[in-house]
Amino acid sequence: MSLFLCFSFLLFLISSVTACDRCVHQTKAAYFSKASALNSGACGYGSLAPGFNSGHLAAGIPTLYKDGAGCGACFQIRCKDNTLCSSKGTTVIMTDLNHNNQTEFVLSSRAFMAMANEGMGKDILGLGIVDVEYKRVPCEYRNQNLGVRVEESSQKPNYLAIKLLYQGGQTEIIAIDVAQVGSSNWGYMSRNYGAVWDTSRVPAGALQFRFVVTAGYDGKWIWAKNVLPADWKPGVAYDSGIQITDIAQEGCSPCDHGVWK
Repeated sequence: MSLFLCFSFLLFLISSVTACDRCVHQTKAAYFSKASALNSGACGYGSLAPGFNSGHLAAGIPTLYKDGAGCGACFQIRCKDNTLCSSKGTTVIMTDLNHNNQTEFVLSSRAFMAMANEGMGKDILGLGIVDVEYKRVPCEYRNQNLGVRVEESSQKPNYLAIKLLYQGGQTEIIAIDVAQVGSSNWGYMSRNYGAVWDTSRVPAGALQFRFVVTAGYDGKWIWAKNVLPADWKPGVAYDSGIQITDIAQEGCSPCDHGVWK
């Protein structure tokens, strides 16, 4: 099978499962009692995580985590107790894998309290677990391009690990290629875990990247032409110069659980 056909088949398999992400789902949610848990998330954001989205973060079950492809996804979530909670709920960013078999989400305490009506944050914390409904929504970073952070484990010229930050839209990145700026000799990177990708075949000089991005039934290449300088350094985040704003398509059967009202 040709590389093109393999790529097309991969897009079909992945996009078929994600196309209904805007449907409303019913589940339960709990919260992290210790903020330190947010720094050890499976997506690999580490100490950067609490600074995302004003600290409104979540861990999702494996079907949402998607072996790391779901890292950085945004969800609108609200509890179903009309007396205690607002109809708006809150928007969270997924930064971790949820190992709690009682709930689909575990939220940061800040996000959990944000679902409550004004002045009732402590009341909702007292419940511990609440019935919620949620839907996937686009992530919006109006003044922030996709970021490429070089991980501390990177060692020039033999190993490069990067972490993707500020991935907008309702998208998933399923493949990354890297090449020297001006070269067409692309090499692939592998997902190490979560939002971290790596390669032991590091091109010399300044580096460009191209990403395979899926959104619903649509998939495409996005090219970031000049991202890492020749003297790139571990621990530094670089601006990719691109924004990802794609939205999942509705090419699927009707949602089972109604619409968000």
